[in-house]
Amino acid sequence: MKTNRVLHVSTSLVGMAVAFWLGTALGQQSPPADNKGLNVGQTLVNDLGPQFAGYQLRLRKLTFEPGGVAGIHSHKERPAFAYILQGTLTEGREGGYVKEYKEGDVIVESRDVTHWAENKTGKPVVLVGVDVVKP
Repeated sequence: MKTNRVLHVSTSLVGMAVAFWLGTALGQQSPPADNKGLNVGQTLVNDLGPQFAGYQLRLRKLTFEPGGVAGIHSHKERPAFAYILQGTLTEGREGGYVKEYKEGDVIVESRDVTHWAENKTGKPVVLVGVDVVKP
């Protein structure tokens, strides 16, 4: 009788562990690798001069069409800010981090950020991105 109870408890614990693992695995899809439905509009560039030789300050207008994606990328070499002009953009980061940004919000893309972004809505998302780049 005691053996049956131990077996029942053990089986229940294994079942719960498997269910937790499946839920976690299904909830964390692989990040998208490629851009799609992402249009880069007007781009302005300004050399940062002798104090920051070889670097430029870049301003771009980006439009994510409905379903548009900016594939996973790092900001290790190009810190940035993105200001949402229109729509709602969903940002994902490794480890399951997900955040929605709406009109008027700012995304801070510091050197430690590796992320991707998706337009999960039926309307375009328009943002202004400002970054420091080494062409």
